[in-house]
Formats: sequence, C-alpha cells, structure tokens
Amino acid sequence: MTLHSDMDEPVVAVVGLGNPGPQYEHTRHNAGFMVVDRLAAGFGIAMQERKFRASWGTGFVEGRKVLLAKPLTYMNLSGAAVGEILKYFGFSAARVLVVHDDLDLPCGRVRLVRKGGAGGHKGIASIMAHLNTRDFPRLKLGIGRPLHGEPVESYVLQPPYAEDARTFEDMILLGEEVVRAVLAAGLSSSMNDYNRKASDE
Repeated sequence: MTLHSDMDEPVVAVVGLGNPGPQYEHTRHNAGFMVVDRLAAGFGIAMQERKFRASWGTGFVEGRKVLLAKPLTYMNLSGAAVGEILKYFGFSAARVLVVHDDLDLPCGRVRLVRKGGAGGHKGIASIMAHLNTRDFPRLKLGIGRPLHGEPVESYVLQPPYAEDARTFEDMILLGEEVVRAVLAAGLSSSMNDYNRKASDE
C-alpha cells in the first residue's frame, strides 16, 4: 500500500477516548480505548503511564513513528492530557486522530471526519477547548441512543445491550482496520473508502 496517497498531513498520533478503571472497561464510552488497545497489541507498542496524564507509547507503523495514547483524566478532562502530549511532541492538531464513541451513529457504524463540532461529546469538547481548535480528525464509533429510557449519562457508562454485543465487538475490529488504513493511506483516501462503505449498507 502506498503511504499517504492524498495530500493531507500524515496522522502521527492516535488518541482513543474513555475512562480509566476496571468499572468502565467494557462500557460504550470506552470504545476509543478499546481500539487503541487493539492497535497497541497489533503493532507491539508498549504502553506506559509516566510524564503525561495518559497511557501512551510509540512505535513504528508502515515505517513511520506513531504515538498511541489513552487519556487517564476521565472523559470530561481528556483535553488536558491531549494538550500535554501535543505540546511535548510538537504535533499539530491536524495530525492527531481522535477515536471516540458517538451517540448519533447507530451501533456498529463508523465515520471518519476531518473536523467538526463536539456534538455533545464532552471528551471532544474538552479537547477543542484545550487545543483552541476544532480542526482535528476523528473516527466516530456508533453506539446508538438509549432504547429503554435510560439517561444518556448512564447509558454511555454501561456495556452494550446483549443484542448489540456482537455488533459492538465487530465495530471495534473495524475501528482498528480504519485507523490502520488512515496511517497507511492517509485520511482522504480512508474517508472515501470507509464512509462510502457505510453509506452503501
């Protein structure tokens, strides 16, 4: 595969959003963490928890050094950790792909976007506030909205419904695939491929 077939600045960091602690490990809100965990395992990147308020590590992907990170500040303060990392490494926001859950996509759907608003996602809002920009790419992982009257605040902190468990798991695998594509082929190419696939379903 040709590296960065588009004209975008290549993504050099992937940040998955979630909450630290075993009580949150399998919840909808931790979809971003799950994708980064799979990437770290797949690329053999050792994660550490020092210097930043995050679990992070670097390794070589497609011949390039890439950073993976999971903020450990809890979701609503994700921007504090992301800001620390970007300042230390000197990355621009446009080179950081943020992976997060999204209520407005059906469970199992994924969508790559180049920039945008927070859409009510407090982790994304925190990153926007700390970086003072909304111009950073995101991979949105659909979790759908509550079906049984649960408040959104508790819904996102629960595991998927039993009937959605397999779909959710498959989405995490797809999320890993999409990130690998972004790192290998670039954002524009991957948006064309994966967003079109989703619209064709």
